[in-house]
Amino acid sequence: MSRIELSVNGRARKLDVEDKLLLVDMLRERLELTGTHVGCDTSQCGACVVRLNGDTVKSCSVLAATLDGAEITTIEGVAAGSDLHPMQRAFSECHALQCGYCTPGLVITAIDIVEKSPDGLTAAAVVKELKGNICRCTGYVNIVAAILKGAADMGVPVLTEEGA
Repeated sequence: MSRIELSVNGRARKLDVEDKLLLVDMLRERLELTGTHVGCDTSQCGACVVRLNGDTVKSCSVLAATLDGAEITTIEGVAAGSDLHPMQRAFSECHALQCGYCTPGLVITAIDIVEKSPDGLTAAAVVKELKGNICRCTGYVNIVAAILKGAADMGVPVLTEEGA
């Protein structure tokens, strides 16, 4: 067992965790933050993506015992109360989901994509950056449109493929 202290969605937490406990299981089972989904258990699908110290990670591949002092943001920590994050609104407005299982991981990934592209974002760049997230219901057209709308709503220019 390891004792860890960390911040989850801005809230300080102290937990005793088994050395083999995965972050995704800690979030879902110990902290009851069930927005982070387990999709494949092999780090392939991206349904479990969260932010860890400012970077996106697949929480099914991180041991909770290694997280002492870490700062984690899950989908539950993205909105400000009942006020949705611009990316969450864009996903809703652009109908970028069907079953919704992959959506939390996609939204976290999308926010990261936008934040890493302050000078502008193209559809091709979005498609490239989504390589680690699998949606089995859609053809990604609405997901890419939502991310571009979310980017614009977050103040990041949406560029044509030529960059203009």
